[in-house]
Amino acid sequence: MSQIPIPALSSSGFSLTKEHFVVAVPVAVVAAVGGFLVSHYLSGRGCKKGQVNTCISKDSPKVVHSFDMEDIGTKAVYCRCWKSKKFPFCDGAHAKHNDETGDNVGPLIIKKQDA
Repeated sequence: MSQIPIPALSSSGFSLTKEHFVVAVPVAVVAAVGGFLVSHYLSGRGCKKGQVNTCISKDSPKVVHSFDMEDIGTKAVYCRCWKSKKFPFCDGAHAKHNDETGDNVGPLIIKKQDA
């Protein structure tokens, strides 16, 4: 480091010495590493970003299904985990999904109310 010329900024009255660099470089490195670690910690605290739907109607900009109440009958069970092979209807795939991920998702059940 004794080979590196350190410029003197005489017009501003400020000069950098080897001692300044010896102190400033470790401080800057610690500050940069600390800032990185804090930002990494804070970015991991939110919800993880990722796709819920991994395979259903991926060519469509939005997956929407619509049903008339008259067509449902007495009961309909709809998938909310996106893993059902009979999507949009539930086939129980959420049980395996919950075991693998620790999630607690279940189906949407719509029943006709007794008159």
